[in-house]
Amino acid sequence: MGILDKHSIIEKNATLLLILSFLVVTIGGLVEIVPLFYLDNTIEKVEGMRPYSPLELAGRNIYVREGCYVCHSQMIRPLRDEVERYGHYSLAAESMYDHPFQWGSKRTGPDLARVGGRYSDAWHVAHLTHPQDVVPVSVMPSYKFLKETKLDPNMIVEMMRANQVVGVPYTDEDMANAVADFKAQADPDADWDGLLSRYPKAQTRNFDGQPELTEMDALIAYLQMLGTLVDFSTFQPAASR
Repeated sequence: MGILDKHSIIEKNATLLLILSFLVVTIGGLVEIVPLFYLDNTIEKVEGMRPYSPLELAGRNIYVREGCYVCHSQMIRPLRDEVERYGHYSLAAESMYDHPFQWGSKRTGPDLARVGGRYSDAWHVAHLTHPQDVVPVSVMPSYKFLKETKLDPNMIVEMMRANQVVGVPYTDEDMANAVADFKAQADPDADWDGLLSRYPKAQTRNFDGQPELTEMDALIAYLQMLGTLVDFSTFQPAASR
């Protein structure tokens, strides 16, 4: 009896097929799950990663609210074409404070994991206001209204408290200074020392060029931060240390 004949016996016997399928799934599940019980943490800690500043967090929530993740992933795969186009492959630690994370495989537009610093604030303002002015073939809709929508600083405390509940390590000091930090990051005349001590590498300036603090300020602050916290010129994976 050949191997194909034996296979047909399994296909014709529903009970046998169910038992063997269960065994295969059980073995596969054990191989995947059991090693996790011996790990203290499945995410390697990486120097430079920190929780989002209040303004960056507000910008990220706007990014999610507007569905930017539908067309843009934040997941660079360790493949040559991806790394050459976008930069170092994405690390799990870079999304450790994301709820929800923005990894994915759908890309109508480019991946944004390393977009921070690649374009000027003025470029982002123009792109969000009328995308086709800077990328003629873009199918992205206009988000001009972000520049016209003022932000209420008082909402940031509740936003940060919600992130605390799901494990983001905002401290009592962070919470006490949340509103002040929120206003200061986009104020060119503010004292940024406290903000930068709590959120190293936070970018500080008027992002959209307007005197009012707007949703566009917050979104650009978030975009300009992406991919800038980890120094990949010195980073080495744990396995190679």
